[in-house]
Amino acid sequence: MKKLMICFLSVVLAGGLFAEEKEVKTDTGSDNTATVALSGTISDFSSGELLTGVEVAIEGSKMKTYTDFDGKFTFENIKPGEYKLVTNYISYKKGTEILKVNNKENEINIKLKNSN
Repeated sequence: MKKLMICFLSVVLAGGLFAEEKEVKTDTGSDNTATVALSGTISDFSSGELLTGVEVAIEGSKMKTYTDFDGKFTFENIKPGEYKLVTNYISYKKGTEILKVNNKENEINIKLKNSN
């Protein structure tokens, strides 16, 4: 029994010798620029009716979203700068808006014209 206990302790302690400490790096981002939200509403140019399901994309990126039932959309974690918003909706002309995003309130109201 004594030999078994010594053998067991030897294996456990030897395992500690081969244990490796790894440094875990977390990407906190080298860019400390604050991000903000960009939001807005999309409505019909003539009637003012809020439009549901309009595709809103930021040109030059993979970011896109759709308006909700109240015609509202939001992009989160946007860095300040100039962006081109592209809107696309069935039976409406494709819209483009250039927007300068700053560290404050960033809201835009877009009116789409019917393609008829």
